[in-house]
Parts: sequence; structure tokens; C-alpha cells
Amino acid sequence: MKQKVETRKPNGIVDYIALAITTWGVGYIPGAPGTYGSMIAVVIYLGFVQLIVAIMRYFSMWNTPVFPFIAEYPTTMLPVQVTVWIYAGVGVLLALFCLIGIWSSNRSIPLLGNDDPSEAIVDEVMGQLIVFIFVPLTIGWPFVLAGFLLFRFFDIVKPFPARTLEVLPGGLGICADDIVAGVYAGICLSNIYAVSLSI
Repeated sequence: MKQKVETRKPNGIVDYIALAITTWGVGYIPGAPGTYGSMIAVVIYLGFVQLIVAIMRYFSMWNTPVFPFIAEYPTTMLPVQVTVWIYAGVGVLLALFCLIGIWSSNRSIPLLGNDDPSEAIVDEVMGQLIVFIFVPLTIGWPFVLAGFLLFRFFDIVKPFPARTLEVLPGGLGICADDIVAGVYAGICLSNIYAVSLSI
């Protein structure tokens, strides 16, 4: 439940950076800011996949695409060391983004006027990105859409312990429930993907 907090106006570049990260600019648009945040995350994910595809193409011993996505995905004979470092790097970047999101949303609470502002969508961005870490980068559009819909479902339903985590203080309370929703959605998506490979 949103509670009013002591408000203040942004003062300095750090406050504006925190607001920019917290709202991504679209948090102020009326309607469905959570859905906007999830859509931004999908765009980030697809762009990041393009970058990873380019890296894998560079390091691949052969340039034979084995699974089409939004670009050719050359994984044939890709050195295992490169694959491991890519996935490790993705995990580190996502963890850093979550920490930055928690910090920015915490700093934005007095700037936006309550302890769970609707303008804050960084939690939806991080939750949606967490979904896709449960599946390979080779998933196609149907699974990207499924991941989007699954996250929106769990973000709205807030299964245990997501709803109870909303009472945590500051930015952690804003973001924790979406992190949990992302984990739930990611587990479901990975199972759907596994079943699809078995059919």
C-alpha cells in the first residue's frame, strides 16, 4: 500500500540520474507504467542479444548459424570458455543493474512522494530481464512473448513471498516483489521451453 512520505524537489545531478533510472522517462505516462517497463526490458533484451550474437559470431570457429533468432546465431563449435564468460558476464551485469535499480528507486521515494510510486518502473525492467536469464539466448519470438506475459501475470498476482516483500524499506521494497515475480516467470518459461524441445 502506498504511503505518503516527506517530499522534496530534485537537488543536483544525482537526484536527476536517480529519477531517470527509476522512471526511464515513461513512468510518468498515464495508463500502465508497469507494462511500459516490461516492454522496455524486452527491447533491452533483444538489443543485448544482438550484441551477444555479434560477439559469438566473432569467436565462433565456424560461421554456420544453427538457430535463427532475430539474427543468425552462430554457435557451432563456439569455444566453451567464450560461452561461459558470456553467461557469467550477463549474470554480473544483471546483478549490478538490480543493485543500481534498488539504489535509484530508494533515492527517488522522497522525489516522487510515496514509498511505492507508480512512476517507478525500474523494478519491472529488472524483473522482466530476470525472466530471460532462465532460458538460452536462442529462444524465438513466441518464447519472448511468453516470458513477457508470464512476468506481467506474476507481477500482478504477486504470489508468496512477493506481496509480503513489499513492506521492506525503501528501494528494496519497491523492487523485491518484481524480482520474485521474475524468478517465478523465469522458472515457468524455462519449463515451457524444455517441454517444447521434448515434443
